[in-house]
Amino acid sequence: MARRQHRYVGFMALGLAMLSPAAGKAQDPDDLAPYKMLRSLQFVQDSVVAGDHSAGEMQRFMLGTIDERLRTADTKIFDDDRNVDAALIYTMSGGNPQTLEYLIAHDVNGYFDNRVTDVLRKYLTGKGLLVAKTLEETAREYRDKKIGPYLALIGGNVMIATKPTDALDLYDQARLAAPGTIVEEAALRRSLAICVDKGMLDKGLDYSQRYARRFLHSPYASQFADLFVKLVVAHDHDVKPQDVVDILSFMDAPRQREVYLRIARAAAIAGKPALARMAVEHVQSGAGTDNAFGPLADFYGGMAGLPTDDIDQAAKNVSGIDGEALSPRDQALQAAARSVAEQILRAPDPASLTQASNPNTSHQEITSEKAAAIATQPGTPGAPPEPVPGGVASTGQSQDTDSSFNAFVTTSRSKLDEIDGLLAQEGNEQ
Repeated sequence: MARRQHRYVGFMALGLAMLSPAAGKAQDPDDLAPYKMLRSLQFVQDSVVAGDHSAGEMQRFMLGTIDERLRTADTKIFDDDRNVDAALIYTMSGGNPQTLEYLIAHDVNGYFDNRVTDVLRKYLTGKGLLVAKTLEETAREYRDKKIGPYLALIGGNVMIATKPTDALDLYDQARLAAPGTIVEEAALRRSLAICVDKGMLDKGLDYSQRYARRFLHSPYASQFADLFVKLVVAHDHDVKPQDVVDILSFMDAPRQREVYLRIARAAAIAGKPALARMAVEHVQSGAGTDNAFGPLADFYGGMAGLPTDDIDQAAKNVSGIDGEALSPRDQALQAAARSVAEQILRAPDPASLTQASNPNTSHQEITSEKAAAIATQPGTPGAPPEPVPGGVASTGQSQDTDSSFNAFVTTSRSKLDEIDGLLAQEGNEQ
């Protein structure tokens, strides 16, 4: 860690020297080789995903400085292959795409590989699928070169929609060739996205653990958390609780509680009470005496408990939390959950339980002939409907009972449709 900090201080000093009008000639950007400047950019970008978000401003400065250097330098600098690689890596690291066009237009000596520049130009203009096969082949050909990890990363980005398995292979190639870098962070996160989409649980858990060990402080870690929650909830019957505990153990306590809350919420919406309860228990057990997340955990646990035998306690947990303490989305969930609980706990209307009957009070045996005769009598359950004015058939029940029952069914269906809409919307936003 001390060595990394020392290097970072050195690169920051270099950047400040570049900014200073009084900088000495030895530190003038015009005297620096592009590959040396690229090293500073790479270090700054790796520092960002390692958790130093303040390095973002230096990253923007380095991108602008390298851009100017590449445009103004004598083309002879590309006699050194390291500067050619630097120009290509700069382009694949968020640099100005027009600078690549400029360099290609002025490349009279053939410094740049036309296959590489062609696939990059297509990729940067949103036409990567047109050169997907060439990009994949080029990435594998250059796998042991400086530009190899970057080509593999953008190759995976192109293949992810059509050949996710090939994309995973390219992402693996990228992260293994550039461990601990922004390339590995992006490759792991996108690999996890493929696993979530394709239901690849074991690989997904493996990528999740690798990401949690290395990049929890990345500005993109929230995307990882969302993907991890989706993976766990989608495979609640196959995921071992200890797997979840092991992966989240790399986080500090506040981050663990946040992810467990996300799991509880998503599981409650998906109707998976066992997983929701497991997540809630971890929120409660890891919070200590100062449990600011306790009420929210009770709320999600209550939602998950609605379909279970302990619905009375679940309904209390749902209603017990102050709606003002919830986000607008959770307030909508609370209203939906209350409505469900009310429908389940509501006592049935006695009138809806009445049925027309014609008991056999004489205790005589009913022969098939008698049964047929009874069945054809108007008003007998199962008898053909009796024609009435207006074309409405009588069912043998009173009009009042029909009206009450139909009103209940209509109201309940409307409520459930509304709740389904809310939960579907919540699921899409996750």
